[in-house]
Amino acid sequence: MCGNEALSEAAIIAGLDAYFGYPITPQNEITAYMSRRMPEQGKVFVQSESELAAINMVFGASATGKRSMTTSSSPGISLMQEGISYLAGAELPAVVVNVMRGGPGLGNISPSQGDYFQATRGGGHGDYKTIVIAPSSVQELADSMSRAFDLADIYRMTVLILADGILGQMMEPVVLDKKPKPPLPAKDWALTGAKQRPQNIVRSLWLKDGALEKLNYKLQEKYRQVQKNETRCEQYMVDDADIVIVAYGIVARIAISAVNKARQEGIKAGLIRPITLWPFPTEQIDKASEELRIFLVVEMSCGQMVDDVKLAIAGKSPVVFHGRPGGGVPSVDEILEKIRQLTVRNSV
Repeated sequence: MCGNEALSEAAIIAGLDAYFGYPITPQNEITAYMSRRMPEQGKVFVQSESELAAINMVFGASATGKRSMTTSSSPGISLMQEGISYLAGAELPAVVVNVMRGGPGLGNISPSQGDYFQATRGGGHGDYKTIVIAPSSVQELADSMSRAFDLADIYRMTVLILADGILGQMMEPVVLDKKPKPPLPAKDWALTGAKQRPQNIVRSLWLKDGALEKLNYKLQEKYRQVQKNETRCEQYMVDDADIVIVAYGIVARIAISAVNKARQEGIKAGLIRPITLWPFPTEQIDKASEELRIFLVVEMSCGQMVDDVKLAIAGKSPVVFHGRPGGGVPSVDEILEKIRQLTVRNSV
């Protein structure tokens, strides 16, 4: 399956009740797939009039306790930021998928990783976070959907799947997990009708003196729990590496091939792949920097994740950046040549 269709079917298997979306390339296959499959399942599909409408429909469905999601690509996700902030303020679970394209502006429909700042810094107004998962294969993209919905329900927050045009369009074999799911946590906060129970109120407006400050402290404690429990990363040949590449998503797959080629040339290279971009694997990268190594951050952007890598390392090891913005995709040979240059520089 192509990545867009695989994530769609995986979301349905994960118990998706309602999908709301608006077409934009390179994620149109999701909307098309959902328009057929959701009615077949007796579930809700709405092609909204805009991305603004889609995210607010997600808010409404989530407030009733239903698993809801939307998908878009970079410019469309930008339009959703106000709604995502409202979801955070109301502590509502939701899943949002961003199949990134080149920017800024309308940019192009080529793959990019230029939305890292937007995804990992909240993106909208206020002190809030979203869990950000960055898969690197169609299988992992499909597997991420069930986890995303579970995390959204457990922590009552938005989970963002950060993919890109390559991952959404490419076709790979995929095994869809259809095993029975454990019971969902009770949603006693949901708007289900107040007959024979106290009234529930879902809101993000807090006007009473001190109420909003109290909510923000509550949110920050929740985010600390997410950082403690949900940080994920993969390490590949790091133990003896002199040069460690840090890359995520599709770039990490390209980087692994470069690492393998470097090893064939006798260059000790390795890879750290953040799977969660927030929470970021700061501790794992910090521990890897205790050895004298060079860190090479490779991104399809002008350099966004590199800031988090530098913060994690805190000056203990040199950090070098290599990026391709605006839809540029680094090749294996390109990364390998950068590794060679750093090897020569380090030996001198």
